Amino acid sequence: MRKILIANRGEIALRIMRSAREMGIKTVAVYSEADREALHVRYADEAICIGPAPSNQSYLVGEKIIEACILTGADAIHPGYGFLSENASFARLVKEAGLILIGPTPEAMEVMGNKLSAKAAALKYNIPMVPGTEEAITDVAEAKRRAVEVGFPILIKAAAGGGGKGMRIVNAEEEFEEQMQLAVSEAISAFGDGAVFIERFVSSPRHIEIQILGDTHGNIVHLFERECSIQRRHQKVVEEAPSSILTPDMRSKMGACAVDVARAVNYVGAGTVEFILDENLDFFFLEMNTRLQVEHPVTELITGLDLVKEQIK
Repeated sequence: MRKILIANRGEIALRIMRSAREMGIKTVAVYSEADREALHVRYADEAICIGPAPSNQSYLVGEKIIEACILTGADAIHPGYGFLSENASFARLVKEAGLILIGPTPEAMEVMGNKLSAKAAALKYNIPMVPGTEEAITDVAEAKRRAVEVGFPILIKAAAGGGGKGMRIVNAEEEFEEQMQLAVSEAISAFGDGAVFIERFVSSPRHIEIQILGDTHGNIVHLFERECSIQRRHQKVVEEAPSSILTPDMRSKMGACAVDVARAVNYVGAGTVEFILDENLDFFFLEMNTRLQVEHPVTELITGLDLVKEQIK
């Protein structure tokens, strides 16, 4: 790998360039017309404009990213986080162009990009799941019946969701129909997919995520946890590592489960497996993020590793 194009902007682009530079690898910045004077443009070895200011005409256009890669002679693309970083279609385009994507395979992105298919993959390794439905439900009457079986309060969640969108807490049966309709509507608006499923609502939860790394030879390791229980509107506010709630035994078990989740999709690169702990400190799989996360420096501080360098290696 001689030259990497960073398909992103701002802080994460600079972060990737710093590690690449320390490894002796040249970098290419892409920028919209609005970012012509941005710091990441000046810091890179080369820079190329990929379109107008709106991101849907520049940073989100996979074909323009690949064209820039070919024009500059870059042999690899690092997507950073956000934009196209978890887009399986883009990952497939990169592969078809004969370029290297510094990240997981398109197949892994597709499976883990949907909460239901992610759960189905994880079940192969008997990973603990929050009690609920294992498939999408669209019929309100059937969904209500299943909710009664699970027991209120329950959580209605968008299968393609994230960031708290398409998520509704239902405390009683009489609230169910209205809340399900709202969840479906929000899921369609946010993700273009109205599929929802039901889980038991975990009160006073602790949110623990495990950082994993996988290579192209099937080796996968975990790099311990980050706790992100302090949230506002389902958005993380503070990340803590190591978690003050985990015992050594719990940490070992959760780490092993995270590795198994990654193994279920032959994962390559950096990823994060998210779990929720209930009031009894039982843990359950939530989802997997198939990219480098904003909060990755927290893990770097407790391990001494450079995760971007590890991705490139």
